[in-house]
Amino acid sequence: MTQMQEAKKGNITEAMKNVAENEKLDVEYIRKMVAKGYIAIPDNNQRESVAVGIGQNLRTKVNATIGTSTDIIDVDMELEKAKIAEEAGADTLMELSIGGDLDAIRRRVLKNTEKPVGSVPIYQTAVESIQNNGSAIYMDSDDMIKNIEKQAKDGIDFMAIHCSVNRETLKRLKHEDRKGGLVSRGGSFISSWMVENDAENPLYENYDQILDITEEYDVCLSMANAMRAGALTDSTDRAQIQELIVLGELVDRARQRGVQTIVEGPGHIPINEIETNINIQKKMCKNAPFYMLGPIVTDIAPAYDHIVSAIGAAQCARYGADFICYVTPAEHLALPGRQDVKDGVIATRIGAHAGDIAVDMDRFGEDDIRMADARKSLNWNKQYSCALWPEDAKAIRDKRPPEEADTCTMCGNYCAIKIVNKWLDKASTDTFDD
Repeated sequence: MTQMQEAKKGNITEAMKNVAENEKLDVEYIRKMVAKGYIAIPDNNQRESVAVGIGQNLRTKVNATIGTSTDIIDVDMELEKAKIAEEAGADTLMELSIGGDLDAIRRRVLKNTEKPVGSVPIYQTAVESIQNNGSAIYMDSDDMIKNIEKQAKDGIDFMAIHCSVNRETLKRLKHEDRKGGLVSRGGSFISSWMVENDAENPLYENYDQILDITEEYDVCLSMANAMRAGALTDSTDRAQIQELIVLGELVDRARQRGVQTIVEGPGHIPINEIETNINIQKKMCKNAPFYMLGPIVTDIAPAYDHIVSAIGAAQCARYGADFICYVTPAEHLALPGRQDVKDGVIATRIGAHAGDIAVDMDRFGEDDIRMADARKSLNWNKQYSCALWPEDAKAIRDKRPPEEADTCTMCGNYCAIKIVNKWLDKASTDTFDD
């Protein structure tokens, strides 16, 4: 049975126990939320992976994408990037290769990580059609389903499926005056096929077949947001909302089958619209875990989009998003390199954590409170132990060591904390009375 089916029957799985332990929550709470679909645990029954809970009242999780492109096919580098992402704090990975032997790459990634791994099956179908027939418009609808099944058998834990790109959503899109148009790669493959064949999206029409597969292997559906904006001016428009209506209906059908779901969201979006988007999604999709892509909150910072998305991630976590896909400095510019991946994960982890502690300082801010104590006592080893990335913090201080071991080279002998500890803290509470 799937995690949701087990939960609905009142059964507590090992995955639920692990999530409860990691989140410091009662396991019965986890079970109830999985049964309702408010928490998802991507955990394909074909492989062993670390149980990661995504959803209501849990720590906001961070996803890192890896994968080859048509220009750069270096599988060893992608495996190295996956390891870097894990070490930097990514909770999950998505394997999004579009160049090379896609089956072999996916299987190597799955073999070399214990993290839950996601994919976008339509990429493989489109790439194979382009290689064999010259264009994605010649994709075979049966191949779309076959690739979903193949990837499920391989052990993919969650899949972005573009079921919500139907004739009605494309109609809404065509009537919009978007600046950025449609920027989803999977959405572009599906929409071009639909236009050329003058037919409905096979993934939408054959959704029950997809549920058959995902139920059998307990694959979590990551309901793809193909109508997400690629420019701030296009955010929260009719096409995006129309797709969200369809996504809500598809979530209902998945839950009836006991298939777990996550719903993807923007995208490029101004800060002031983030809370609105999360509230609408949670309402229309009945509290399904919300997966925000970035988000990008200004369009004019290429090379620094990891910082831009960290700002967006903090707002998302604060207002109730559950899962954030990282953005690297290479976003909009190139295939990310090793350092890009590390910087992207770190920035997104910081943003997500900042949002979490805005929700519940006592629960998510324990290390922040410990850090305050460590700084006040000038205990540097304790400060490192509280840090998310201790080695990076220590390396900076060690590179520029202070004359006095209990200070740093920012203030040196004039360290405010040291002065206060020596004089103000030792003063009597009566010192300043009249």
